[in-house]
Amino acid sequence: MAISILSVGHSPAQTPAVDAKYETFPAYNGSDLELTVDASGTHFALWSPEASAARVNIYDTDRNTPAVHVLDMTKGDSGVWRVSVPQRLYGKFYTFQILHNGKWLSETPGIWAKAVGANGERAAIIDFAATDPEGWDADRGPQVKAMTDAVIYEMHHRDFSEHPSSGIVNKGKFIALTEKGTHTPAGDKTGIDHLKELGVTHVHILPSYDYNSVDETNLQANQYNWGYDPYNYNAPEGSYSTNPSDPEARVREMKEMVKALHDAGIGVIMDVVYNHTANNDDSNFSLTAPGYFYRHRPDGSYSDASGCGNETASEREQMRDFIVNSVKYWAKEYHIDGFRFDLMAIHDIDTMNAVAAALKEVNPNIFVYGEGWTAGDSPLPAERRALKENVAKMEGIAVFSDDIRDAVKGHYSDASDRGFATGKPGAEETVKIGIVAATAHPQVDYSKGNNSKFAYASSPTQIVNYVSCHDDLMLTDKLRKSLPDASEAQRQRAARLAQTIVFTSQGTPFMFAGEEIFRDKKGVHNSYKSPDSINAIDWTLKHDNADQFAYYQQLIRLRKEHPAFRLASADEIARHLKFDKTSQPNVISYALTDHAGGDTWRDIRVVFNGNTEAVTVKIPKGKWTVIADDGRINVDGLGTSSGGTLTVAPTSALILARE
Repeated sequence: MAISILSVGHSPAQTPAVDAKYETFPAYNGSDLELTVDASGTHFALWSPEASAARVNIYDTDRNTPAVHVLDMTKGDSGVWRVSVPQRLYGKFYTFQILHNGKWLSETPGIWAKAVGANGERAAIIDFAATDPEGWDADRGPQVKAMTDAVIYEMHHRDFSEHPSSGIVNKGKFIALTEKGTHTPAGDKTGIDHLKELGVTHVHILPSYDYNSVDETNLQANQYNWGYDPYNYNAPEGSYSTNPSDPEARVREMKEMVKALHDAGIGVIMDVVYNHTANNDDSNFSLTAPGYFYRHRPDGSYSDASGCGNETASEREQMRDFIVNSVKYWAKEYHIDGFRFDLMAIHDIDTMNAVAAALKEVNPNIFVYGEGWTAGDSPLPAERRALKENVAKMEGIAVFSDDIRDAVKGHYSDASDRGFATGKPGAEETVKIGIVAATAHPQVDYSKGNNSKFAYASSPTQIVNYVSCHDDLMLTDKLRKSLPDASEAQRQRAARLAQTIVFTSQGTPFMFAGEEIFRDKKGVHNSYKSPDSINAIDWTLKHDNADQFAYYQQLIRLRKEHPAFRLASADEIARHLKFDKTSQPNVISYALTDHAGGDTWRDIRVVFNGNTEAVTVKIPKGKWTVIADDGRINVDGLGTSSGGTLTVAPTSALILARE
């Protein structure tokens, strides 16, 4: 499961001796591992260097039936076992088994299974071309020049559509996002129409590969999970399909979802969790090449930088090959537009750079970002980890900014802690780090940063700004815990200020689904397996909090229409973004000058007041259009101002522009 935590500790310089033997294993980088079906028949290939024998079991069904054939495999070069049959075995299921240290291990669908039956226990042989929706060959995601042009909306399939008020028929399913014209009882848009109305450019969907924790044969039990417990990395999750026992259904329906979003102008980002597996000794990795795919402690036990019982060894050639080719597969077969890496710092820098390079070859508009931290220490030396502090070494990859997150709303680990937007002084310089996307800026003093002490990003395209996500208390709940005596209206003002800081900062803005209608999760900070009563978005809130939704709409429109808020380089930020000197606590004022980024507005003034009382600021004299003021925003203007000494309302942003 994803964990918001800074990287932990420092590592020994060497990998434990118990792992040394794996460095001698031969690697194989061919594209035919697992299964190939062609005119000459069906061909199986399994990489398992230490196996003394291997076999393929063929089944007529996905579960509860005996094998109809057992095929003995022959070992070839590079540790790869092979066997072929002259028939094209479409409609059949299979598993692999290896003989290891004199014992036949349990059956596994293999690590490269791309289609599976219920609960993913048996892999399936299907014709993938038959799963393509009409028009799939011409399907394309949105074209974005840079990641900073994206507006990312993080969602869980079930959260988004499960509530009765959604008006969606296929609740909790991939194809929920293909339904048009859905609305609440009050007539407000839901589903894909809501996303279009809001204006986001990309949805980040929580894990959608086949995960371990939901029994796909008992969906009436209404089990819930985020999906950070990987089982089959290259097949879609069955509980999100209309028929988990039909291997083609989950593949076809996920593609239909992607195409519907693309047709709506919205890209699809997939949350991937290559850093650990749900199981240890019984994982598909362990049943294929025992020990190889994981890091270990000196005593031979699993190391655990994931906090979930194990961590994978991305630095090993075959594991690196798996990660790189897995994301390439999703990008090619499912037209995925981006990838979010869970606990990315468990992976090594070289692997992440290989991922980014391979994906750019598939689609130059694709992008990659991840959590630049681990959940515990790792044998991988810190200087090799894909940490946020090392992001300058990873061109084309972005990391989440915990700087802006904690400074704006208060520290994630303390529910009662307040931040800049909730009236706590002292975080101004850290907020500025977020505003300049952690790049070097002559007016930002990194020595005063709460989380970071140096400019770690070389470009704004390497930073994702956010105040809330699926992890920890979402923004509404955080505000209720940290502002217990405030009214809901005051908390909504704080939310507007917090998100205005995120959406006007350099870098890429990221928001959590439902916050635009002030959704909550009943104060549950780790709702990874909580019921729908906690996680499902109540869409009646869209009517109740219509002003909040309208504010988010305008905020997103502001960013999309005005490139000054999404500059392309650190040099541009340093040249065009000028902070004003302010002596008042919890006030930040800055200018974007000289048609920054080619903006139609010559000058923009932005002032954030995190205080619960109004403050005055000095704005140069001139003919200004008021874009945001006193908790309201309209890109077309709220009125005009001649500058001078102006009042900024409590807990709000003032944004002025002139051509």
